[in-house]
Amino acid sequence: MSFLSDTLSRVKPSPTVAVTQLANELKAAGKDVIGLGSGEPDFDTPDHIKAAAIAALDAGKTKYTAPDGIIELKQAICAKFKRDNGLTYTPSQISVSTGGKQVLFNALLATLNPGDEVIIPAPYWVSYPDMVKLGQGEPVFIDGAPERGYKITPEQLDAAITPKTKWFLFNSPSNPSGAGYSRAELKALTDVLMKYPHVWVLSDDMYEHLAYDDFEFCTPAEVEPALYERTLTVNGVSKAYAMTGWRIGYAGGPEHLIAAMRKIQSQSTTNPCSISQWAAVEALNGPQEFLGEWVEVFKRRRDLVVNALNAVDGIECPTPEGAFYVYPTIDGLLGKTSAGGTKIENDEAFAKALLEEQGVAVVFGAAFGLSPAFRISYATSDEALTEACKRIAAFCEGLS
Repeated sequence: MSFLSDTLSRVKPSPTVAVTQLANELKAAGKDVIGLGSGEPDFDTPDHIKAAAIAALDAGKTKYTAPDGIIELKQAICAKFKRDNGLTYTPSQISVSTGGKQVLFNALLATLNPGDEVIIPAPYWVSYPDMVKLGQGEPVFIDGAPERGYKITPEQLDAAITPKTKWFLFNSPSNPSGAGYSRAELKALTDVLMKYPHVWVLSDDMYEHLAYDDFEFCTPAEVEPALYERTLTVNGVSKAYAMTGWRIGYAGGPEHLIAAMRKIQSQSTTNPCSISQWAAVEALNGPQEFLGEWVEVFKRRRDLVVNALNAVDGIECPTPEGAFYVYPTIDGLLGKTSAGGTKIENDEAFAKALLEEQGVAVVFGAAFGLSPAFRISYATSDEALTEACKRIAAFCEGLS
């Protein structure tokens, strides 16, 4: 009999974390590596948010809090949902956790039974399927083709729903593709969901504020108010406010679901860090003007990377609507051999050879469920991105 749980055999370590760790190890060993694997803004947390954390420390706010968040933060989240999304929640409908990942995990663990299905558009964030499997559920994937900007169609969604479907897990703008659904595109999907009262919506809105050009963010319960009672709207401060290490995610949803998630959290991590919670209060209630300035920087970086990659033979890079990722395809490179002798049989081989031969760390597409492609995070300096794109071009030119 195995000592380890059978459930653990259903999941695998996070590939994005593994790539970032490997890049850091190579750097520490003296290798010239440009890491483009981590989904983390390179901006520092704004000073007014850090000042709020310092003030909380000085005031001795270092004790346990309510398991799923202090009332002040829940009130700030309610105000944010109303201000930005037109959604009305009370504090009893809010859950605060140690990052958005824990919010999603709590929701899935609280609701899934063996055999329950969760529909996930691909490409997807690497953790979605494994969280579903840890909850004893079954992920069901819908491919969003590159020619459609990695978006799924209403017909695909309709065809994927079965009597076993419990959740539709939706992410826009998307990690890893940056694809953002317009209001009309999202309304077409919610129209399908309205036909199936047993299907709930788990909307991961983590990249809400990172939207470019004329794309306007919207969320399912906002587009279709009739879905409000069966939607969990998830967000956090990590990406928009450059607070990844502070670990604060949150969600708004029906009280009975929030209570179930609270029960799980009370028996696992209990409350999120008290100081981080007070910092998040300031993030949501304080000045927001810097968000627009950051978006302009990210947009410039997006355009830099998209233009550079599309100039490389064998790579096609769609222009994303949001987030800080691009997801270029490499169909034209498969079957070739690198200058270092590696046969590019798939996107994992491509990413490994690129790191070994040119010192550029990217995440291979199979990790996100749609190949052959790779993900670049452009949440780093223009200089690093320019050099990385030069190295990628050189790598591809060396293929034969």
